[in-house]
Parts: sequence; structure tokens; C-alpha cells
Amino acid sequence: MDNLNIGRHISGQFNEDLERVINHVMQMGGLVEKQLSDALTAVADSDENLANKVLTSDDAINDFEVSIDDECTRIIAKRQPAAGDLRLIMAIVKTIADLERIGDEAQKISQVALESLTSAHKDLLRNLENLGRRVLECLQTTLDAFTRMDVETAIKTHKSDEKIDREYEALMRQLMTYMMEEPRSIPQIMSVIWSARALERIGDRCQNICEYIIYFVNGKVVRHSSPE
Repeated sequence: MDNLNIGRHISGQFNEDLERVINHVMQMGGLVEKQLSDALTAVADSDENLANKVLTSDDAINDFEVSIDDECTRIIAKRQPAAGDLRLIMAIVKTIADLERIGDEAQKISQVALESLTSAHKDLLRNLENLGRRVLECLQTTLDAFTRMDVETAIKTHKSDEKIDREYEALMRQLMTYMMEEPRSIPQIMSVIWSARALERIGDRCQNICEYIIYFVNGKVVRHSSPE
């Protein structure tokens, strides 16, 4: 947390409030990362039990979002933060909203493990898994950048979404071609399509979080411009 500068406030209680809320964001990020990792493992191993666990364990992530949002509201009302402190609170509120959505996307991915896919679909699942591992790496790097408020890593990770988009488009072309050649497999393949779409959306949400990091550290909104 090199760029956070917690500890400069006159009020020790303010420092404690900020440290507590940041620690809770990190715990929430860890849960979301595990949720995505478990969803990908469930698909790779056709593990229905693990898939069902992913589908039923989203409550903890939702609880974190509500709790952290309440903490941020309380800090704003009580401390009336300005400048960098206010940007930090705003970045946290936006980040937890994206993390909660990533948890929802992980649930969609795990649905593939519950489909009756045949060995003929294995190549498609391998490509889905490759895309998933790239997205998981992107999420891990994003959370690491958030922990250290590391702008350089945030910019690098922001750019990596282009690779995810290219890989996603290639997989979509493959899936569309397969459905045209094998119309009977359309119901099963549709779940793979929704999972690929969920992975692409997670890449976008990681990109959002990187933009919040840049906003907090540099005070610059890069939503519609280059992050550099």
C-alpha cells in the first residue's frame, strides 16, 4: 500500500477506519479470486460438486459488498474526506461493485460443468479453459495492483485486456462454426458461449478497477482515454 499514505491523518481513528475498510476489500478480492479459480477447475474437471459450491457461495461476497459500502458511507458522513482521501473512498466503492459482479460471472462459468458435454466438445472446453486462465491471471494482477496502488502495474494490466478480447473473439468464431456444423449441440454449446462471455466481462471489470487505481493515485479519469 505504498501510495496510500495512511498514517498522515491527525486523527488516529480515521487511519484505523481506512485501514479496516482496505483490509476488507482485500479479503473480498481473495474470495472473488477463489470463486473464479474454483469455477474454472469445476469446468476443467467436470466437477459438479465444485460447480454447485460456486453457485451457492456467492452470499459471502455479497455480504462483503454491503458491509464495505456501509463502512465507506459512514466514513464520508463522519470524516467528510477531501482530495486523495475522497478519491480513495470513491475508488473503493466502485471496486467492490465490480468485484461483486465478477463473483456473479464466476457463477455463470461454473454452469458449464453441469452440462452433459461429450468428448467431442473437449477441444472447445480446452480453449475456454485457456481463456479462463488468462482472465484469472488478469484478476490476480489487478488485485495485486490495488493492494499496492501500483499505477504502473495497473496500466500494464489495463492493456492486457486487448489479448483477452482477441482470444474471446477467436473462441466465439470457433463456437459459432461448431454450432452450424452440429445444430443438435446448440443447447450445450450455448452454455459455453455464456461462459466465454462471462470471462470477457471479467476482463472488462478488471480494466475498470485498474482505472480506479489510476484515478486515486494520479487524480486522472481515464475511462474514455488512454491510461497513460
